Amino acid sequence: MKRVLSAGLMCAVVVLSGCGKKASGGGAAAAAAITLNYANFPPASTFPCVQMERWKAEVETRTGGKVTINTYPGGTLLGAKDIFDGVIAGTADIGNFAMSYQPGRFPVSEGMDLPHFFADAKTSSRILAELIARFQPAEFREVKVLTLFTCPPAVIMSSKEIKTLADLKNLPLRSSGTGAEVMKRLGAAPVAMPQSDVPDALQKGVVKGNVSSGEVLKDMNYAAYCPYVYKTDLCVISFAVVMNKAKYEALPDDVKQVLDGLYLEQAEWTGAYVDEHVQTALAWSAEKHSLKITEPADEDRAALRTTAQPLIEEYVARVTAKGVDGKAVIDFIKGKQ
Repeated sequence: MKRVLSAGLMCAVVVLSGCGKKASGGGAAAAAAITLNYANFPPASTFPCVQMERWKAEVETRTGGKVTINTYPGGTLLGAKDIFDGVIAGTADIGNFAMSYQPGRFPVSEGMDLPHFFADAKTSSRILAELIARFQPAEFREVKVLTLFTCPPAVIMSSKEIKTLADLKNLPLRSSGTGAEVMKRLGAAPVAMPQSDVPDALQKGVVKGNVSSGEVLKDMNYAAYCPYVYKTDLCVISFAVVMNKAKYEALPDDVKQVLDGLYLEQAEWTGAYVDEHVQTALAWSAEKHSLKITEPADEDRAALRTTAQPLIEEYVARVTAKGVDGKAVIDFIKGKQ
């Protein structure tokens, strides 16, 4: 009987040991598979979400399938103003957001959204990525920055033709952020509202135009209401893609290398993509809605820069008072243009 019990116990030990190995093996396999959730706020068809899908595809390919990324466009996981804090809290592992949606919180990034008259989004996106890498600002200390980019420089799209800066006098234009302050100083009447409200406001005459980058002429069908563009090449809007810091630190080194390697590449890819998309939108608008583009005369371009300079000086004074070297930020940006 003792031999039978002994044999039975040995069999039980072997079975339990085998089960333990299977559980351990399953746990290791589960640990090797990494799933990350990526929150974004604009509609899926817009360029910030197109870049998100490109980044997802590159990461999944370059990690050999070790990483899977679930993307959430259109605010389905977190709203536009909640993404940064949501990533810090771990509600999303990764998130894309516009820094200008939280004025004063991102003083170094804010320097990019001033009227620098960048040539295009590829240039401004590269400069933004290099700026944040160079200054390592405290505004991002709670997250890992994966990449940054901007929209193209803003133009004025309008329902009435603008030939000179004088035509802006008292003109109600949907504008936001630094762009609204520029419009105000140029004599226009800036009106704040979400992009989604602009078509209705244009139809009702609440606004006579929109200050924005040109891709929305097609993406939002603004060309149907604004057949004129005054090519001011004003401000850009800066975006950052950030990751929960603890989540990033827990990644294997080879995965970290893939994410780090995409930092500048993704910034430049996004800028080049949206620049090309703007040209497509302008061509489409010309064909479908007879869009007319007016380039400012030399004296108006000079006036635009004269109007912009006090804004830059005010920025330097404002952020320097908060302990940020505003002059160094502006000098860096100007030196990279």
